[in-house]
Amino acid sequence: VYTSADSVFQVAAHTDVVPLERLYAWCEAARTRIWVGEHGVGRVIARPFTGEAGSYRRLSEKRKDYAMAPPAGAMQSVLQEHGVTTVSVGKVADLFDGVGFHEQIKTGRNAVGIEKLVDRIRAWDGSPTYVWVNLIDFDQEFGHRNDPPGFAACLEEFDRALPEIRAAMPSNGGLLITADHGNDPTYPGTDHTREYVPVLLFDRAAPVNLGTRSSFEDHAASVYAWFGLTVPVSGTDLWQRPGAGSEAPGSDIGTGDGGVSATEESQ
Repeated sequence: VYTSADSVFQVAAHTDVVPLERLYAWCEAARTRIWVGEHGVGRVIARPFTGEAGSYRRLSEKRKDYAMAPPAGAMQSVLQEHGVTTVSVGKVADLFDGVGFHEQIKTGRNAVGIEKLVDRIRAWDGSPTYVWVNLIDFDQEFGHRNDPPGFAACLEEFDRALPEIRAAMPSNGGLLITADHGNDPTYPGTDHTREYVPVLLFDRAAPVNLGTRSSFEDHAASVYAWFGLTVPVSGTDLWQRPGAGSEAPGSDIGTGDGGVSATEESQ
């Protein structure tokens, strides 16, 4: 049993000692009976592993997260209320206990997540749709494991995939790429690192420097603005920036219909 700087409570067990279903039952009990109220944590995580001493192996595909349900007003729920189809690719929905998503597309490694993202974009039916994808390899496979070469190769893998993602986007679609935290593979220890993460926007406007942002709430503000919604948030709309030009959402040509947030964990 262990925790970290994150709001998590994790239980790891060898599958030869604790069967998966028993581990899941323990974690579900912890979620619903222990870590509640003032002691509520963001997630209770079941982490099964196998192997022998000195060569244990995580069974990441069997990991299971038990998340706290988000408070009312979560961004994806607000989008639903305004007629926007919301799609989770990867573990995004797991972080919100499944709340607020019409579709939940499960994935594995980054390559699978990217493939599923491109497939879902190409299947777009023209209605207002928001796709939120999380790519886990930066964090799970290389950041926490202090593997700089693997981390670098992972970044290059995504860079090679980006043209295909952009080519799949509809002409009135927008793409926002960021990370929810850092996880420097060269830094001592295995906790998340860095206070700043990248933020990249792709739309129809000329590229400009977005500068250093003051809050993650800029993400929600930007998504709302993309779909033409007026929702009180503390963040700033990233699409409305100097040099954006007349084709930015909210201008006289109207707002976008398709939006994608690609959350690259631990870039």
